[in-house]
Amino acid sequence: MKSQATMICYLMLFLVTEYSCYASKIHIKDGDKLQRPEGKPKTGRIQEKCHGPCITSSNCSQLCAQHFRGEIGFVCNQNKWQKSTETCTSLSVETLFESYSKVANHVLDTAAISNWAFIPYKNASSDLLQSVNFFARQLHIHNESENIVDELFIQTKGFHINHNTTQKSFNFSMSMSNSTESILGIIEIPKEELWNLPPNTSQAISIAFPTLGAILKEAHSHNVSLPRPVNGLVLSVILPERLKQILLTFEKINKSRNARAQCVGWHSRKRKWDESVCKTTLDVRNKVKCRCNYTNVVMSFSILMSPKSIDNKVLDYITCIGLSISILSLILCLIIEATVWSRVVVTEISYMRHVCIVNIAVSLLIANVWFIIASNFNKKPQDYNWCVAVTFLSHFFYLSLFFWMLFKALLIMYGILVIFRRMIKSRLMVIGFAIGYGCPLIISVTTVAITMPRKGYVRPDACWLNWDNSKALLAFVIPALVIVAVNLVVVLVVAFNTQRPSIGSSKSQDVAIIMRISKNVAILTPLLGLTWGFGIATLIEGTSLIFHIIFALLNAFQGFFILLFGTIMDHKIRDALRMRMSSLKGRSRVAENASLSPTNGSKLMNR
Repeated sequence: MKSQATMICYLMLFLVTEYSCYASKIHIKDGDKLQRPEGKPKTGRIQEKCHGPCITSSNCSQLCAQHFRGEIGFVCNQNKWQKSTETCTSLSVETLFESYSKVANHVLDTAAISNWAFIPYKNASSDLLQSVNFFARQLHIHNESENIVDELFIQTKGFHINHNTTQKSFNFSMSMSNSTESILGIIEIPKEELWNLPPNTSQAISIAFPTLGAILKEAHSHNVSLPRPVNGLVLSVILPERLKQILLTFEKINKSRNARAQCVGWHSRKRKWDESVCKTTLDVRNKVKCRCNYTNVVMSFSILMSPKSIDNKVLDYITCIGLSISILSLILCLIIEATVWSRVVVTEISYMRHVCIVNIAVSLLIANVWFIIASNFNKKPQDYNWCVAVTFLSHFFYLSLFFWMLFKALLIMYGILVIFRRMIKSRLMVIGFAIGYGCPLIISVTTVAITMPRKGYVRPDACWLNWDNSKALLAFVIPALVIVAVNLVVVLVVAFNTQRPSIGSSKSQDVAIIMRISKNVAILTPLLGLTWGFGIATLIEGTSLIFHIIFALLNAFQGFFILLFGTIMDHKIRDALRMRMSSLKGRSRVAENASLSPTNGSKLMNR
């Protein structure tokens, strides 16, 4: 089987070469079909000579017989007409294309796809696509619309168009194998594009391949992560030069919830998928819609599946449960802070520390609430502005979370490096709120202002920052990762200062130092957002699912960790809570004793 498939592949390449040579010698008669120039075709002769006088060195030509294409050339030699050339053939370009498509159908069969790996010429699949597109450009549509080729693994359709034509579309339904369910692909020519056509009739031709995407090999590039799996049909289109844009709809092969898609066009010269020629206008679970630019070098399109997609319900459950617990924990954290506030903010350092914790809790609480709203937001065209508002608030409060964690880290560094200088509370408050809310506001507003005019602020299918078109997500990722890196340095500085050994220290003292370091790192990790650093691992292609689970656990439960390490494990807060509870119990006892005293009893009787 392998040897047969390989032979077919080489035959295909041979046909490509032969047709390229043939195309350079073809003749076109009255704008009709292309003809084969030479060889041993069937001929149909009208006559063996030309009418008219035969003058030395003169020549003439006659058409071939009926059902044959081409012509017979004559030259005058010794006052007699002698045949010099003959290009008569019964093979039209349509017939040749049908034969060519049958060979292509065999080498694109799912049973032969695996054998492409044995072909030493790595550009064979790209050459196949380009040759089919070139071949299709030479076809002539006779009727209003035609199904030119209808094979299992290659289909070709065409129709006539002009500037009065209403919006036209090609509809394909093809299966990946004989047993699998069909997937759909649609190419639409917008009405505004058809207006650019001249009054005379033109033609549009499209070809669909269900399996070609699995074998298209991209040229190596340092900025392309290979391979990038194709998640739909490969659709080619041959249009008049005046048409520049098309609309495409792809049904996904992998319909998992998290299988994100990227609309792309195949650049025939660079031999790679080009993301810049297409814009993803809709990406939902089952289908993707694209708007793409059509050129002579980019006439084939498809969708790529993100290698970072993780389809696992465990992550959904972890996120749902973790956010619920985090929200309750953050509310409890704020209640405790309000209860013990007057007892724990006795110094400038403690005051600013608790200001940071409160604002971290508030920012994360509001961000989580908006995240839940955005996750359940039913995005419709009329709700676009609401989606922008929800995305803006989520973006702003998540950034506020990180910038307040940055300010807390800076306070820690200030306390370590500047020991003898007194903190001015009012000045620190101004700096804190400028960093905690001012910087996020500037970033959020700037992101909206830059991306909104091009409708690139939110994703097509979700209320969150866009990545595919405008890269608006970088306005969150870059600040977050920079702050995580800075805060990591702060944690290392704290650990270094904690472990300073004394001369002649015992093993028990060393153990105590290690315990202090561990406790400090455990407390600072959630408060400074270091758990978000695991997000870097999830961005790497092929990352194990365990990293995604760890990332989801640590960050979905971040509110609980803030309650645990930032509030409950603080002995001053625990002492203040005990004193508060004792005070409340003492007051209740006094009130109870007062109500039971004889004086109060007699007053009640007198009433």
